[in-house]
Amino acid sequence: KLIRAVCSRCRRAQLRLCLERLKGLVPLGAAAGRHTTLSLLTRARLHIQKLEDQERRALHQIEQLQREQRHLQRQLEKLGMERVRIDSIGSSLSSERSDSDRGES
Repeated sequence: KLIRAVCSRCRRAQLRLCLERLKGLVPLGAAAGRHTTLSLLTRARLHIQKLEDQERRALHQIEQLQREQRHLQRQLEKLGMERVRIDSIGSSLSSERSDSDRGES
């Protein structure tokens, strides 16, 4: 009987400690006075849901930015290939001109 009473006190003390830690993690708003366990747990649940929503939105934004990055990367590669092609056309034209210039002199 005594052991049960001691264990019960330890559990209650542990619960109080956990609730105090939870108060430090959950924004309690303007009415930050005395909260019931139920109100604290309700606020914690709502806070967790809010954080999960923010995480979902952030992941969606990351995916969107990654798609945009891949698209821009492809465009950059296309521009690089076009530039190489234009440079090669320009250099072949200039070498043709220099050959004809040499033949005329």
